[in-house]
Amino acid sequence: MKRILFRLIVFLPLLACDREEFDDFIPFVPFSDQFINLNNLQYADLQFNGGWVYLNNVGVKGLIIYRENSSTYRAFERNCSYQPNEACATVNVDQGNLFMEDPCCGSSFSFPMGQPIAGPAAFPLRRYITALDGNTLIITDGIDTGF
Repeated sequence: MKRILFRLIVFLPLLACDREEFDDFIPFVPFSDQFINLNNLQYADLQFNGGWVYLNNVGVKGLIIYRENSSTYRAFERNCSYQPNEACATVNVDQGNLFMEDPCCGSSFSFPMGQPIAGPAAFPLRRYITALDGNTLIITDGIDTGF
C-alpha cells in the first residue's frame, strides 16, 4: 500500500505537467487600442446583427469582429485554439456566416461566444474586450473572460 501511495505522489505530478501538442498556449501579441467608426462603409457589415468583418494586422493572426446586437460586439482572435503554433491555424467565418472554422484542423467555433462546436479544439477562441462609444467601437488587447 505504501509503495502504491509513493508512486502516486511521485508520478502523478509528472503526468499533470505533460502537455499535449493541442494544449499549447495561444500566443499573445499586444496591440494598441483599435477604434472602428461604425459609420465607415468599410465596416458596413457591422450594421446588422450577425454581421462580421476581418480586422487584419492586429493580434496574432488578425481579428474577427462580430455584431451580436446593437450594443454588443465581439472581437475574436483568428488564431485557432487547437495547435495554435501551427502556421495554418487560422480561423475564418464559414461561407454560410453561421460559425467560425479552422480549415487546417477542422475545428468550428460558435457565434457569439467562440466556443468549440466541432473538431479537435477543446478551448474557445480568445476574445478581446470591446466597448461602444456612440458610433465608435473600441477594441483593446485585454482578454474578455466574461460569458
